[in-house]
Amino acid sequence: MANEKILIVDDEIINLQLLEGLLEDSYSIIMALDGENALQKAVENNPDIILLDIMMPKMDGFEVCRWLKGNALTKSIPVIFVSARDTAEDKELSFHLGAVDYICKPILPDEIQKRIALHIEAHQLLASKSFF
Repeated sequence: MANEKILIVDDEIINLQLLEGLLEDSYSIIMALDGENALQKAVENNPDIILLDIMMPKMDGFEVCRWLKGNALTKSIPVIFVSARDTAEDKELSFHLGAVDYICKPILPDEIQKRIALHIEAHQLLASKSFF
C-alpha cells in the first residue's frame, strides 16, 4: 500500500464507500460526510489529494474549496471535484477556486484512478523542485 492519503468528501455514504472500494488498495483513505468535517480532517491529516463533492448541506464543495485554498496549511493540497453537476459554469468556478480537475459522476473507475495518480505525481514533482 502506498503512503499517499486521499480525503474523500461526500454527503452520500454510498459514494464514499464506492470511492473507498476503488482506491483503498493503492491509498490510505480518509472520509468526511460534510464540509466542516472535511476541513478539520484536511488540517489534521494533510492529505495528498482531496476528492470533493459539490452538493452538500450546510457548506457546499465550492465553499470548502475556498476555505482550503485560503488556509496556509491546506492551500497546496490538490482538489478534484467529483460531482453529478455537469455545467460549464460549475467547472469554470471549480478551476477558478483552485481545483486541479473536475470529474463528473457517474465515475469511471479507471479514469478516476489514473487522474488521481497523475495529480499526486505532479504535485510531488512540483513540491520537490526548487524554483529559486
